[in-house]
This record gives sequence, structure tokens and C-alpha cells, in this order.
Amino acid sequence: MIFTGISDEAASSLEGQIRAAQELGWDQLELRAVAGPGFAKTNFLDLPEATFQTATKQFETARVGICCVSSTIMNWSRPIEEPFEVTLAEVRRAIPRMKQLGTRFVRLMSFKPGDQEYKIPAEVFRRVREVSNRFLDAGLRPLHENCRNYGGMSWQHALELLDKCPGLQWLFDTANPLFNSDRSKSRPWPQQDPWEFWENLRGHTAHLHIKDAQQDEAANQLKYCWPGEGQGRVRDILQDALERGYDGALSIEPHTVTLLQDAPSSADQDERLRRGFVEYGRRLEKLVDDLRTASSRVAASRPSIQEARPFEHERA
Repeated sequence: MIFTGISDEAASSLEGQIRAAQELGWDQLELRAVAGPGFAKTNFLDLPEATFQTATKQFETARVGICCVSSTIMNWSRPIEEPFEVTLAEVRRAIPRMKQLGTRFVRLMSFKPGDQEYKIPAEVFRRVREVSNRFLDAGLRPLHENCRNYGGMSWQHALELLDKCPGLQWLFDTANPLFNSDRSKSRPWPQQDPWEFWENLRGHTAHLHIKDAQQDEAANQLKYCWPGEGQGRVRDILQDALERGYDGALSIEPHTVTLLQDAPSSADQDERLRRGFVEYGRRLEKLVDDLRTASSRVAASRPSIQEARPFEHERA
């Protein structure tokens, strides 16, 4: 199992992202966005070529590998009405960059859902299938995250999308069901259940985002919290994944600044991010260690050795 985290959750700058990984003793990161001298925060796959090459060398020098790239391809801000060529241009740029980075996994989504049900789901399926096939044909692995997108509208929508897009696998985010309505049901849509979503998608999951939150009813919003302390069923999902032999990545997405209580300032933003990211990572490591210890004690108390259940999907 790999401990890692989404890079710009640790710092905006590349140097800060690398420093946070090294402080945790982690040798891999999940890349998302970066900012630097002369350019605003940008997804790693969309950086200008010279900047991308410089950044890649920095990772190589630091000996920090890339386990996955969280792209913006077909993400929650992109309407299905957008010309498909915009998406295909992103894919053509992403494939050689992923190969240069030495990573096989790329996070995708399935367009902005809007307030109504999709009128044209067939077009969503066509586009996601073609994008997935382009990555698969290049020897890469596309992963779909349950977020504000077609596949994230319910676990039924997720399974339908996977059925229509052979080869696509799942990236499960533990807290995202807490802000997503269950659109498989009638209006007014209820909130999704993280455990129910996990139960139905775990057999297709190749990558886990660890994030946790509590519903603040008074403020009508989520408050992000340390792993295992919220309503994302993080502890239960991790225990289930471990028992099933999950050996992929656990990638933290802390939404760090909201966890730290001291008043922020722009001058110390990266330092705050780094401190929160490192603390979150250490807490996750301890949580996993505690779960493994508890599982070992239960196994030792059994009268006979039982065959371990395999994780339900064929890993790449």
C-alpha cells in the first residue's frame, strides 16, 4: 500500500510540495496543480512546456515519484456542451507528459451535472469512453472520481458509466458523497451515503482519496476534519479495504487550511498547508496502523485460519 497525497494540498509551490512529501518520508505524490514565479496556479498537465520540463527535473532530483495525476479533463466545471476537441487536445497533451513522469494513473471526471438530470447521457458515455480508450491504448490507466459529475450523481450512475466505458476504473473519494445529492432517487434528492457508495464501487476501485468531513447543519455546509473523525466512514472504508487486500494508494486530500485554527495570512499560506498536510498524513498512517493491529488481534483469536478474501478487481 502506498501513502501519498494530492500535491497542491501540501503547498502551492513545487518546492513546498516536495518538502512535505520528504518530511513524511513518502516517495510519491499525486500531482494536481502548482504555482511558481511568473505563472499562476495551473494543473500540472497544462503547464507551459519549459515549466513542465523544469518541474519534472525537480521531482527527479528529489527522487519523488508520481503515482497519479489529477487532471481537469472533463471535470465538474466542464459542460457537456463544450466542443469535444477541447477535451481531446488535453488528452493529446497529457499522454506524453504522463509517460515522461512515469505514472500510469490519470484522474478523469464526466462533466458538470447541472441542476437537472442529463438530457443526453449517451453523449457523456461516448466522450468518456473515447477519452478512456485513448489513455488505455497508450498503456495508461484512466480513473474516474466520484465528484460533482455524471458518475458521481449516485452509485447507480457510477456503475452505469463503468458499464458503458470498459477499462475505466474508479477513484473513490470518501467524503465526496457528503456534498453530493443522490440523483437515483426522487426529488428532493437526499444526501448520498459514503458507505453505500463504497460497497457498490469497491470492486472497481484502484485508488482512494482520503478526506473526511462533518455536516454543519446550522451553517448548511461541510466542515472538513481529521481522517476518521467525520461522517465519511473513513475508518470503516479503510478497514474493509485492508481486509479485502487493497494494495493501491491512499492519497490524502485534507483541505488543510480549514483544519488549522490560527488566523491565516497570504505570507504563511504555504507553511500552513505544509503543516496541515504533514499532520494529516501522520494521522492517517497511525489510523491504518491501528486498524492493522486490531485486525491481527481478531485473526489471532479465531480458532482456525480462514482464507483471506481477495480484493474484488483485477489490479493493473
